[in-house]
Amino acid sequence: MSVPTRASHPASRVGEERLRATQQSPFTVRLGWGELGARALVPTSDVVVVVDVITFTTSVAVATERRCAVHPHPWDDSGAAELAATLGVELGVSRSRVDAEHPYSLSPETLSRLPLGSAIVLPSPNGSAISAAAVEGGALVVAGSLRNAASVARFARSAGRSIAVIAAGERWSDASLDPALEDLLGAGAIIDGLRRRRRSPEAQAAAAAYLQARRQGIRRTVLDTVSARELSSRGYQGELEWTCALNCSTVVPVLRDGAFRAL
Repeated sequence: MSVPTRASHPASRVGEERLRATQQSPFTVRLGWGELGARALVPTSDVVVVVDVITFTTSVAVATERRCAVHPHPWDDSGAAELAATLGVELGVSRSRVDAEHPYSLSPETLSRLPLGSAIVLPSPNGSAISAAAVEGGALVVAGSLRNAASVARFARSAGRSIAVIAAGERWSDASLDPALEDLLGAGAIIDGLRRRRRSPEAQAAAAAYLQARRQGIRRTVLDTVSARELSSRGYQGELEWTCALNCSTVVPVLRDGAFRAL
């Protein structure tokens, strides 16, 4: 009989994540990945910036540009529908279920048509879970993307001393993390704006990756990522332009009272 290793035990994995996170504690700007990364970094962070470029935080940015409130929710159709009914707000559905009755989804293109000042429950498999984990830890949670990177960085500098930038990544079928380049670049764009702070080597590497991609062309790089190619192959290439429009927005979505709202 094989003996389980520490890494195979869920509680041990969380403990190891937290132990690894403490190694970034001498730095005031840190980089983490996924929900476990958020849970590990939140206890020592004043501000947590969630970055899920394709497409949760880009969608949040587009919706809050229209002064709308976005209630993040796990990827659970029945629970999201129940919350939307309870709140009396719009419901975002999966892209394949968009129709005349449910015209909004986890798509910045559809959310650009939200009525001004309205509210929506927006299910998401990655960004919403990370946001919830950060809020549970008591941090100020901000939705960052390439669209609003400079504005989010300015806000984060003024809002707290220690800042954790969490790249969401994707998930494999077994729920393990699949690091996503577009999220590394989005995180790096925000970290690049956090100058005159002591950045961890991981955070510094993200900023360097962003600067290199900017030299080569952010749009071209993002559109060539695995996530973008996958979305395009499913027929949703039109919404990708919203994800790679660098610093076109000044909105800063902050999560308060269960919803992201623009400051």
